[in-house]
Amino acid sequence: MQKPKRIFVIADFKDESPKSIRISQRMWIKGLLRLGHDVQRFSYRNIMTQFNPFSGKHFRRFAPRFVKKRADNILLEQIKPYHPDIVFILSMKYLDAETVRAVRDAAPDAVFIGRDEDPFPEKKPVRLAIARETDIAITTSGGRFLKAYKDDGAPRCAFIPNACDPDIQHQYQVEEKWKTDIIFTGKAKHQRLEHNSERYNLVHRLSQTPNARIYGSFGIPRVEGIDYFYAISGAKVGLSINIVNDVRLYHSDRLINYLSCGTFTLAKRVPDTDLLFADGVHLKYFDSADEFFELADWYLRHDHVREKIARAGMERAHREFNCERVAGYMLDLIETGTYDATWAEIL
Repeated sequence: MQKPKRIFVIADFKDESPKSIRISQRMWIKGLLRLGHDVQRFSYRNIMTQFNPFSGKHFRRFAPRFVKKRADNILLEQIKPYHPDIVFILSMKYLDAETVRAVRDAAPDAVFIGRDEDPFPEKKPVRLAIARETDIAITTSGGRFLKAYKDDGAPRCAFIPNACDPDIQHQYQVEEKWKTDIIFTGKAKHQRLEHNSERYNLVHRLSQTPNARIYGSFGIPRVEGIDYFYAISGAKVGLSINIVNDVRLYHSDRLINYLSCGTFTLAKRVPDTDLLFADGVHLKYFDSADEFFELADWYLRHDHVREKIARAGMERAHREFNCERVAGYMLDLIETGTYDATWAEIL
């Protein structure tokens, strides 16, 4: 076991939202604590909001001018006497490189690691600048997205996938209102990112399919908290498709959420994705919308095969990608410069 460390985590913990129960930031902290380390959390955006007199679009426009300096001062006041071994920037939103440099001055002996889960890092120069100030940048994608950080000057970059929390992500016995044949959760398209017509068209077609349930698109509200896991558990088939599907190993957290809740998952194939979950063993991959609907129809008519694959997917998710194991990969990376996994990609 590694010597216990003090880990200062800077992130957006969404403390004001029911979504806070299921976000990856919460899972990371649980994993680190269970590995025997001390964790001090700092919810940067919530601190900014607390000292900001504006709201909505005015918050985004005026917060950096009026409250960022106050938030930075509070951050530094907390981090200096904590003397962290590791500073983990678990979400790069709302921060900038200037803040990270100030934190480095306040914690000169700490290892700095940054995490980004969003695609298209080349469109986010602020995050690239933050990554340059870290010792290690980790992402939920390999390939060109990971390389974008390395090419921009981040000292070391590594792929580490999304984690799950088996304590709350598992198969639930749910009320009838949650039961459906096929589910998709999230946006059909993303306004701030490239428009993926393939995803939009597939989800739109699914929204018109009998006994399918969409949450978060076409005017239908999202479902949050533990209800999110109830909704997944109540579906026989889950659709996992990203904004972009040609990047090595890249999946949004939708994939691990579906698998860890024991729902049979049809996932859009991405390069080398079998290293994470094997086709026909833990889930089933598809390459086109027509293939998705053909596979969904077949598996909905073959309960035994579908349920067997769903169980295997949940077991692998819980065993190989639980929050403790995934946090351990990061700590190994810090300690040794590498980690032991078939899907490892380190630049």
